[in-house]
Order: sequence, then structure tokens, then C-alpha cells
Amino acid sequence: MKIKNEFKDLISPLSADEFTELEKSILNEGIRDPLIIWNDFIIDGHNRYNIATKHELNYQTIEKEFESEDKAKEWMILNQFGRRNLSNYQRSVLALELESIFRVKAKEKQQDAGKVKQISAEAPIETRKELSKIANVSHDTISKVKKIQEKAAPEVKAKLITGETSINEAFTAIKKEEKKEIAEQKKEEYEIRIETVTENEFKIDLFDTDKKFRVLYADPAWSYNDKQDTSQLGGAAKHYDTMSIYQLQQLPVNSISEKDAVLFLWVTSPLLEDAFKVINAWGFKYKTSFIWDKIKHNMGHYNSVRHEILLVCTKGSCTPDNVKLYDSVQSIERNNTHSEKPIEFLNIIDDLYTYGNKLEMFCREIKKEKWFGWGNEI
Repeated sequence: MKIKNEFKDLISPLSADEFTELEKSILNEGIRDPLIIWNDFIIDGHNRYNIATKHELNYQTIEKEFESEDKAKEWMILNQFGRRNLSNYQRSVLALELESIFRVKAKEKQQDAGKVKQISAEAPIETRKELSKIANVSHDTISKVKKIQEKAAPEVKAKLITGETSINEAFTAIKKEEKKEIAEQKKEEYEIRIETVTENEFKIDLFDTDKKFRVLYADPAWSYNDKQDTSQLGGAAKHYDTMSIYQLQQLPVNSISEKDAVLFLWVTSPLLEDAFKVINAWGFKYKTSFIWDKIKHNMGHYNSVRHEILLVCTKGSCTPDNVKLYDSVQSIERNNTHSEKPIEFLNIIDDLYTYGNKLEMFCREIKKEKWFGWGNEI
């Protein structure tokens, strides 16, 4: 009797308990089911053969005839679906063993139908659908298990067999790791590019730049229509040139931001409604917000104001590279410089978004290494 590892590997392994139970049954009742062979190779009954050899037991064989090794493999896999209580993971793994065989079949069918040019595009799709039917799982499950088989460590696959982890858990972990790897790669590429940029080149002209930015951080020169000077801080217009909502909307933010980008936009409560007009004009969509709890209070018309809002908006798909979740409320005592924002928020953004060109708009100075800056005072 010959053992072919390529055939043996197609058989889903028994657990230790399952093998023990099979051994007990065979010792009590003998080997009732014959071993099935093809060209002297076992194609069904590897575990029975091991037990028979170990205990010098008699067994019978049945010879099967197949026109090719692929046909023998196909029979072995399909035979298992009807004989064992397999999990969705095990069923999917078995079905995927048929992928190359079925892909050849699909190509042959298309060739027979005179659709040779469509083979490479359509055969894999049709094959995956056929496999999902055979395994009695969804097309999505087959795709996830294929990724798991390619990427997961042996210990993860072992846990999938025992049920200690699920297909979705294993797949999600792989996708997170892939996203992390992509982010690291892009970060390295960005670091290489940025090394050649001089300090002066970090000061850009918003209206005359060929750069595209993935991360934008803006503290606009909002106009409050108040020019009072009732305190050390006073109104906005006393401290810097302000811009109307219309003027802010005309800034070329959409054209200088990447297809997938994120915008962090400062706004105070009185101008919250107007902020969304600017966000939309710049090509972004609001997602969530941070609240800066300033600890110290400011006088307001309706309440004592001690917070400011940092709106988080995206264009395309630009979720954070780092999955760490920061508290949406950051309590940091303000200083007495008008409109100055804590550096902690830039640190948070740097931690969440690890690569890509980053631009601070309306800044007085460039505060962070490798950030670009635009503003009247620089």
C-alpha cells in the first residue's frame, strides 16, 4: 500500500479525541469499511490504515478508476463533505483545494463556447461561486478563508479547526495587519521624499503649489463681526485679518488635497452652522468631532464658554492608520495667546495618521517637524 502526501494532505485531520474513538471502535469491531485506492495509492482510509498497521489488523481494499490525478483529488474532496461533520472553515478549505481543478474546467467550457478572450476575467469568479455551492457556505466566506489560508499563521488555522476563533475574527486580524503594513510602507516612502525638502519649502503658497495633502489642519480666520476690545483677548479682528464665509469657501482646499484625505477644522459654537458650508465647499464630509475643554471660562452671550470644537471630516476614504481611540474630550488649560491651539491636538493627529503630506492652515509658525504651513504670519 502506498501513501501519497499530496493525497493525504487533502484529508481534514482528526482531532486527538476523534482518532482515539475511531481506534477504540476498530479494535472492538474490526475495520468494517474497506480502504479505497487508486493506482495503489490510498485515497480514502488513511486513518484506518494507520490503525491497522499499528495493531496488525486485516483490512479490505476497493480499487477506483479515474482518468487523471485531478479526478482522483476531486473525488476525495467531494467524498469528505458527505462523511464528516465539518465546520464552515474546514468545508471552505476543502472546497478551495478544488479551485485550480475547477478553474481549468471553467476555462475549457469558455473555450468550447468560443469565449477565449474572456477566460482570465470570468473563470476565477465563476469558479469561486461554484466552490461556495459545494461547501454550502457563502461566496464571501470562501473569499475570507482563501485569504486566511494565504496569510494566517499555523496556530491561527489550528484554532479555526477547534473553533477557538472564528473565520471573521481571523480575517479581521489579517486585514488590520495588512492595513498596518501598507501604512508603514507609505510612511517609509514619505520619509524618503521628505528628507530632500528644506525648511523654507515647508512654507507653501496655498494658491501656487503642486503638492497634494493627505492631512489638513485648519484654524480659519473666522469673522465674528465684532471689533470690541473689552479684554486682553478682545475680538478676532483685533488680532488678525479675518475672512468671510464666502472667502473661506473660495480657498483651493479641494484641489490641493488628495483623493483620500482628512480635514481637522476648528470652529467655535457661534459659527458651527457656517463651518459646514466651508467643509462642503472644500469637498469634505463631516464625520465626528473633538472637544477642547479649555478649563478656563470665557464670557458669552448665553453661557460661560469653556470649549472649542475640532471637526473631523474626510474626502474619499481616509480612516486613521492607527486604530487607537483617543478621548473625544481633551481637557487642556488654554494660555492667554488669542486663538492659539494646544500642540497636543497636532500630536494626536500625527499619531492617528502616520504618513502623507500634512498641512496646517492659518498658522503663525510651523510647530511640527515635517508639517507644511500656510498663513499670513509665515
